[in-house]
Amino acid sequence: MLQTPSGGAGNGTAARDSGLMSIGTVLNVLRGEFPEVTISKIRFLESEGLIEPQRAPSGYRKFSAGDVERLGHVLRMQRDHYLPLKVIREHLDAVERGEAVQLPAVGRQRDGRAAAEPPEVPTAARIGREELLAAAEIEESALDEWESYGLIAPLESGAYDAEAVTVASLVTALGRFGIEPRHLRVMKAAADREAGLVDQVVAPLKRHRNPQTRAHAQDRTKELAALTVELHAALVKTALGVRLP
Repeated sequence: MLQTPSGGAGNGTAARDSGLMSIGTVLNVLRGEFPEVTISKIRFLESEGLIEPQRAPSGYRKFSAGDVERLGHVLRMQRDHYLPLKVIREHLDAVERGEAVQLPAVGRQRDGRAAAEPPEVPTAARIGREELLAAAEIEESALDEWESYGLIAPLESGAYDAEAVTVASLVTALGRFGIEPRHLRVMKAAADREAGLVDQVVAPLKRHRNPQTRAHAQDRTKELAALTVELHAALVKTALGVRLP
């Protein structure tokens, strides 16, 4: 059981009167059982909807003892059972609703018997060309141009990943500042290199004979992707010498 500190001067940046903790304090609490946990890992789990810390007026995260306990459960289920984050979130939400639920049968081998196969990874959302044009509010000629620069690419089926809508919206927004699609090829090249680095790290997990390890590769890929995006944003801010939210 994780031991969470109470409010007071000995808790660093923990909120003194409310008993809420800063992310640094939470990190120190968790590291007793999970020495490899990082602040970026905690932020990633928040982005995946596993926890919902409060926000101080200054914008800093403030965690309750319940948040820390839930984080401990998440990290324990990842470590001991190789459960995907979606499964962990659904399981913990059911427990908090008071439902009598058993731990999903995805995990390591026990008693010499192979554990159940992990659930199928949901297929990512797909949209058609007309849907993309309508959602992004762009003309066919603009999409053709963006495709010629590799900013957006259809899948083999001819459909598009739903993320293409986000890309199209951002390209449009940058265009309002005079940044043309051809200028964005350098960003696409950098993104491809970053994706290649992540894939290189995760590739051994994807090829592993253990199905639970292969299932774990999905969460590891998302976590590494979140870290690379965060680092990229920090490097851009540093290069520009600006502070952004």
